[in-house]
Amino acid sequence: MKQGWRWYGDADAITLREIRQAGVTDVVAALYERKPGEVWPIAEIKARQKKVKDAGMVWSVVESVPVHEDIKKRTGNYKKYIANYKQTLRNLAKCGIKTVCYNFMPVLDWTRSNLEYALPDGSTCLEYNEYELAGFDMFYLKRPGAEKEYDAAMRAKAARLWKKLPDKEKKRVADAVLCGLPGTVDDLTPEEFLAALKTYEGIDDKKLRRNMYDFLNEISPVLEETGVNMCIHPDDPPHPIFGLPRILSNAKDIAQMYKECPSKHVGLTLCTGSLGGDPKNNAVEIMKKFGRRVYFCHFRNLEYTDDKVFHESQCHLVGNTDMPRLFEEFLKEEKRRGEKIVVRPDHGRFLEIDKGRKCYCGYSYGGRLIGLAELRGLEIGLKYAKKGL
Repeated sequence: MKQGWRWYGDADAITLREIRQAGVTDVVAALYERKPGEVWPIAEIKARQKKVKDAGMVWSVVESVPVHEDIKKRTGNYKKYIANYKQTLRNLAKCGIKTVCYNFMPVLDWTRSNLEYALPDGSTCLEYNEYELAGFDMFYLKRPGAEKEYDAAMRAKAARLWKKLPDKEKKRVADAVLCGLPGTVDDLTPEEFLAALKTYEGIDDKKLRRNMYDFLNEISPVLEETGVNMCIHPDDPPHPIFGLPRILSNAKDIAQMYKECPSKHVGLTLCTGSLGGDPKNNAVEIMKKFGRRVYFCHFRNLEYTDDKVFHESQCHLVGNTDMPRLFEEFLKEEKRRGEKIVVRPDHGRFLEIDKGRKCYCGYSYGGRLIGLAELRGLEIGLKYAKKGL
């Protein structure tokens, strides 16, 4: 594997020097200063590229070039934003960057209910508790019609939990949902969030899928022209949330996208954490079936305390994803294509050594440092045990 690391530019609490000392060869970055829909100028791309190169690494993966909401809804200035997207892809290709991660999730990027879930050793990580989110949706956000989207058991359990939850904890859930997570929108107020949700009225699962396929097929000629690989990030969580459809959540969704968008440059970011948000997903089988169009990987693991509640594992190799078996399939795909694929340790625990840093939630130094070391050790161990991979 190529050892990757997501870097948020000069505002990042982690320096490029520290990243290189972690053993990283490939930086995953973006022009975070640019808003969705804007063209990324070549001069700005090259400036960021030079900064990474001067630190001894290469900027090889963009995460991400955000898809403007008008494109997702196919309303407003979507034609202009698609044209701008095409130009950004051409500009990236001219600079030699040909792997682009993106997602098609409406309004919100990945969602959690707790950004500081305490583990037994005193470190913290991210947690998803669907009962808390349902309580937030029905009783804090008070989204019209929210109650109809949960079954009786979920409504009852969420109501009991929310009633007992102290105000401080209710605010913790609200902040986790509404805060500007890395790669997503700025902080939202409940009123702004409700207004954003309202703009998707009338856009159901079928419509959002068609909008995504149309977008990908419209940019496919540019992908063929430039050799850029678009690798979609799975929905997180991988099911509808706050009345919004989720359309890239499982093997069936991936197969449908590949069928509707035949270009080999329309591919997948294999994120075990996002796919793992549905215990029915099998990342090993997904890699086996769709590996030829996997162009980028996020590896991490989850532990479930309930079928609706999970948190990130203390170890990237242990949890609901069988990471050793997955890595075997990953190495087979690398061997088949004769080239290495960038893998980044996705999310990391917040450790004692991270205190005092203003890290993005999930993007601490210590936790990802350990995660990368674990993945590196697994790769070396498998290659030693199964020579020829």
